[in-house]
Amino acid sequence: MKSDGGSSEPSGSDRPSRDIVSRSYAFALRIIKLSVFLDEKPGVNRVLMPQILRAGTSVPSNVEEAQAAQSKADFISKMSISLKEARETNLRLRLLSDSGLVGDQQLQALIQESDEIMRILGAIIVSAKRGGAKRP
Repeated sequence: MKSDGGSSEPSGSDRPSRDIVSRSYAFALRIIKLSVFLDEKPGVNRVLMPQILRAGTSVPSNVEEAQAAQSKADFISKMSISLKEARETNLRLRLLSDSGLVGDQQLQALIQESDEIMRILGAIIVSAKRGGAKRP
């Protein structure tokens, strides 16, 4: 049952989809801040920065587009693109961390968050493919 009562609390069926909207947005903000930091550093950091920024900010962009999907297939496609971008971001963050060029502590929280976002997106995609995800 859909409520018109102005409650900002999403129903249980579309809660994961709505949670990923705000969570991926917050993740992208953290990626932007990391990019500003990396841009100030010479060498490899500056080369990786635009790649991390592009992929990391693409995650919420595609999640947002999925919220206005024209069909279930469109929703799955947009969420799948978000998952791919999250995987790319995760890879580049791990490379940066393992290189030792940036403090590991700064990156571990972002790596952890990208792992969790990937799991959430994967679950949303599987649920949508099975017919469990309802479109708002």
